[in-house]
Amino acid sequence: MRTAVYAGSFDPLTNGHLWMIEKGLELFDRLYVVVGNNPSKTYTFSEEERLELLHQSIPSCERLTISSFENRYLVNYAKSVNAQYILRGIRSSNDYEYERVMRHINGDMAPSITTTILMPPRDIAELSSSMIKSLIGPKGWQESVRRYVPQAVFTALQQREESS
Repeated sequence: MRTAVYAGSFDPLTNGHLWMIEKGLELFDRLYVVVGNNPSKTYTFSEEERLELLHQSIPSCERLTISSFENRYLVNYAKSVNAQYILRGIRSSNDYEYERVMRHINGDMAPSITTTILMPPRDIAELSSSMIKSLIGPKGWQESVRRYVPQAVFTALQQREESS
């Protein structure tokens, strides 16, 4: 059974992330979508909120597990769930350089785990959580953001902005 782990902060979850999850389910028999928590980062949504938004945005599937991890290397999490693959996405040459280095480091730590890198289609290639967050605030931000995130995330972002 081919098992992969796809990890990210998902803060917020974007349509680019959903594309990666969809492709991961096409390529692998089992996919773990994992919310990573970096203590040095400040998040818009709590871990629990990010997990809930993933559950609300992804149709239930017996081959998909949504979970989280903290204070461990991704490759060690992958080993703990018997994954043979780590799924990553690249949008730019900067992403490529970072992922290339991480692939080699992960390979040193766990030679049996293969990093698989996908490049999203052009219409969502520029999406990132940081870009979404930078669009929020100015008048009319809703129209700009709505097309880039799942409905549950858009609603949560709108509620968060209204209450601040």
